[in-house]
Amino acid sequence: MVKLTPRAGRDAVDGWMRDVAGRLVLRVRVAAAPVDGEANEALTALLAKALRRPKSDITIASGEGARLKRLQLEGVTVADLTAAFGLPRVI
Repeated sequence: MVKLTPRAGRDAVDGWMRDVAGRLVLRVRVAAAPVDGEANEALTALLAKALRRPKSDITIASGEGARLKRLQLEGVTVADLTAAFGLPRVI
């Protein structure tokens, strides 16, 4: 799961957190506005760059119009996620 913050001023991955339901989510912010899918496109581009994968390997499975999104990552392993975003350090 990814929690996206659009119109954030800059693109960045802020790390892991637990949401109010206790789910582990990756906090990501993008400068793009949530208009015409621009923020979603910025999200997939940012994650693709961090994971060193083509943008086509990352799709939004659910939550296109919401801040909380479930992603489909093709060919990405747990090791790839750990290398790109670190280990979750949340209680």
